[in-house]
Amino acid sequence: MPVDRLLPSAEAADLLDLTRAIADKELAPRVDAHERAETYPEGLFRTLGDAGLLGLPYPEEFGGGGQPYEVYLQVLEELAARWAAVAVATSVHGLSCYPLATFGTPEQRERWLPAMLGGDVIGGYSLSEPQAGSDAAALTCRAERGEGGYRVTGTKAWITHGGKADAYALFVRTGPGAKGISCLYAPGAADGLTFGTPEQKMGLHAIPTTAAYWDGAFLEADRLIGAEGQGLQIAFSALDSGRLGIAACATGLAQAALDAAVEYANERTAFGRKIADHQGLGFLLADMAAAVDSARATYLDAARRRDAGRPYGRQASVAKLVATDAAMKVTTDAVQVFGGYGYTRDYPVERYMREAKIMQIFEGTNQIQRLVISRGLSA
Repeated sequence: MPVDRLLPSAEAADLLDLTRAIADKELAPRVDAHERAETYPEGLFRTLGDAGLLGLPYPEEFGGGGQPYEVYLQVLEELAARWAAVAVATSVHGLSCYPLATFGTPEQRERWLPAMLGGDVIGGYSLSEPQAGSDAAALTCRAERGEGGYRVTGTKAWITHGGKADAYALFVRTGPGAKGISCLYAPGAADGLTFGTPEQKMGLHAIPTTAAYWDGAFLEADRLIGAEGQGLQIAFSALDSGRLGIAACATGLAQAALDAAVEYANERTAFGRKIADHQGLGFLLADMAAAVDSARATYLDAARRRDAGRPYGRQASVAKLVATDAAMKVTTDAVQVFGGYGYTRDYPVERYMREAKIMQIFEGTNQIQRLVISRGLSA
């Protein structure tokens, strides 16, 4: 069921129409086969890039779309309603562009950003490590400064698009303590960089998530983004935007689950009536719809604050928390609506439920979001 959206311009409405058309043609027909076979959708991100969907919130002067963040997030939601893994990877690509676009020098932006925003270069975000997930300041992957650049040694973990991305926003230790972390723009084909076997995940099977192993790989000094020691500031600033991306993806996934449940409830009969007409199930569907609408409202509120140049960090955490918890509940309830059929792979709701779980975990677990929110209340 198409979402009745309040959009800021006719241009934004046209963009959403284009997104739906591409998603219906390129994503919806392919998702089941790729997710079941755990195969990568070769060429799909090139298609999204050619349509201008990979650089929407970034400046037009570098090949971006110059769109408000509230519009970009609704594009992500539409993609996620067809294929969550692709939407998440698109969000991560946008996240990987953020350090370069926001903290890069004019020369760095001119050199690397157009290819990323146009989809010629797909980006990954490499912050987490095996022992440094929520505690990003504990990372140990080290970049030692030498003549002309840095030698990078260590292990990174949980990289969306790992081994497939062409470049990574890489966060490494260049000194002691929380102020000893820096950001590098790293090529995906660097000598001395290898990737682990893709993780055997519960969901999002079509896009690999891997570890990366840096064995003395050399990165030129001009690949440093921002100043040495500015890495955590860059990372946390980027994650505020990234959390909104995941909130939008979670909302799209929840909308897909709601739509499937409503359709099934209006087709299935029990005791001589459509099951949607039984009050117990009708109320369940109503709660699901309220949760989806609430999730959308929270991410749009945060995005509009961002677009207006106002602080939005707490609202981003609220949006990520509300939307991903809603997605988990709505997808679980959708399985319940389908009954025994919902527990089979004959219908997509079991996949939706599996995919929803990770959204409560990445870009900062929901426990971390509660910590961020509570600290904001006492500041």
